[in-house]
Amino acid sequence: MIIKILGSGCKKCVTLTENTRTALANLGREAEVIKVTEISEIAAMGVMSTPALAIDDQVVAMGKVLSPAEIEALLKDR
Repeated sequence: MIIKILGSGCKKCVTLTENTRTALANLGREAEVIKVTEISEIAAMGVMSTPALAIDDQVVAMGKVLSPAEIEALLKDR
């Protein structure tokens, strides 16, 4: 599984990354977590508001910082 954090590297993006790692640890799962900061790549994924979260190249949230529990719920389906 590949999880992408899309954003400029702002505080919200950092928090989303930390929450994602926490969610993975809570579930006992591993994934490659990639930070995407290139605006053209973010736009190519259809993201207009950051931070955004993509799981296996499917954008599942944008414009907000998800909590670890919210991320866990998204990961349980995968």
